[in-house]
Formats: sequence, structure tokens, C-alpha cells
Amino acid sequence: MANLAVGVLHPGEMGISVAACAQKSGHTVYWASQDRSTQTRARADHFNLLDAGTLAQLCNTCTVLVSVCPPHAAEQVADQVLAQGYSGLYIDANAVSPERAKRIGQAMEAGGAAFVDGGIIGGPAWQPRRTWMYLSGKSAAEVPALFSAGPLETQVIGDEIGQASALKMCYAAYTKGSTALLCTILATAETLGVRADLEQQWSRGGSDFAVQTENRVRRVTAKAWRFAGEMEEIAATFEQAGLPGGFHAAAAEIYQRMAGFKDAPATPELDEVMTALLDG
Repeated sequence: MANLAVGVLHPGEMGISVAACAQKSGHTVYWASQDRSTQTRARADHFNLLDAGTLAQLCNTCTVLVSVCPPHAAEQVADQVLAQGYSGLYIDANAVSPERAKRIGQAMEAGGAAFVDGGIIGGPAWQPRRTWMYLSGKSAAEVPALFSAGPLETQVIGDEIGQASALKMCYAAYTKGSTALLCTILATAETLGVRADLEQQWSRGGSDFAVQTENRVRRVTAKAWRFAGEMEEIAATFEQAGLPGGFHAAAAEIYQRMAGFKDAPATPELDEVMTALLDG
């Protein structure tokens, strides 16, 4: 594939890894610094992303845009792009429900842009075979070449918008949903005065489950603010499929209670996490 001008909206921890993969694959990657944070600017500078300055200029410059943002902002970002008259290829790689992906896709196509539904499974893409971007939609086959040199892996799973998002939702429903459940269990045990006894039971037979659980609960605090919105999208996905979404609606509240740990200088101790959960 010839060198393409690829824009990334917005290069956070995941987005910057996607940008780096596109660069490694021979493409020129842009971003727009307007209204972005100091941390985002530092990431973009470190990886030598070209600054288009404004969203309008980014849309005028790039033939491909990749949206990697918190799920609650995905539709707003797409609307902002549409308002610029963008008519290139738009890849929505956000953790949104299939219905939201379809709604964004319909708006994009009505505005003259090609749309690809994307779902990223795994952490930031710095190592091979650790992070996958699943793709669906009629234009999905155009995307793998953008990241051909890796380490981001890509796989087209269908030509229907919503399929990639559905896979992402089902996968994260367990991985991130189960972490929220463990947070709730520990906080309940703490309230009832049996946390130490529960951890002892988990540790019988030499199991390290208690230690693993503590580590999961402490580490997830850094991204809890972002996961809250993802749980809401999963709840909506389940309800759209005719199943109860209450579990993940509750998980969203659990993550929201830990949102204050965003940008914390260090991973909090477990007792700090328990306090945040119980204070609500």
C-alpha cells in the first residue's frame, strides 16, 4: 500500500500505539493538538506525529482517520468529524455497543465517508500477538494494510457494521466485568469483617488467587474512569440482545467509584481502594 496520511483521534495510551504501528507500516501519521492535554502532546511529540493543529485541518489532510477515545465520547467525536465535511475512511476503534457503532456508521456513510467498525482487544500494541483490532464493514478489508508491519494484529470478521464491536463487548464483559465483581466482593467482605478470612480461604492449597485478586483490584484503578463507560456500553449490548444488563450497569458504578484514582502518582494500596468503593 502506498504511503497514506493517517490521522489519530486522539493519541492516548492506546491511540499512540496504534499511531506508531501505522508509522512503522510506512504511513504518515497526524494528530490535532487543539484542546488536547499536556500528556497527549508529550506522547505525540515523542513519536514525532505531525500536528495538523485543528480538527478541520486534520480532516482536510488525512484520507484515513482512526478514532481511539473513551467510549462516552465516540459519537461526539464522529459528529465533530462529520461537521468538517470529511469524506475519507473512518475507523471507529472504540469500545461501544453494536447499536452505537451502527448509528455512527450510518451517519458517516450518509455524510459521504466510508466507515469501518473496529474493536481492540488487549492493551496498547507494543508487542506482537498481544493486541488485536477486529474489523467489520464493507470497507474493513482496506484496514489491515495500514498496520501490516505490526505489532498490532488485525482480523476482518465480517462485512456488517457492529460485528467487531459485538466481539469487543462480549470479550470485555468477562475480562473487565469479572474485575469489577472482584472489587465488589472484596469491599463487601471488608464491610462485613471477613476480608482476611476470605483471603485465607482463597489461599488454601497454595493458591495465589488472593494475591492475584489484590493486584487486579489495585491496578484497575488507573483505568477505572474509562472502564465505567465501557461497562455501560456492555450493559446496553446485553439489553439489545434480549438479556439483562444489570450486572454491567452495576460494574459501571463500581468503576465510577474508583474514577478518582485517574492520574494517581502511584498504584493505591488495597485499603485505599476499599475506602473509595465503600465511601461511594
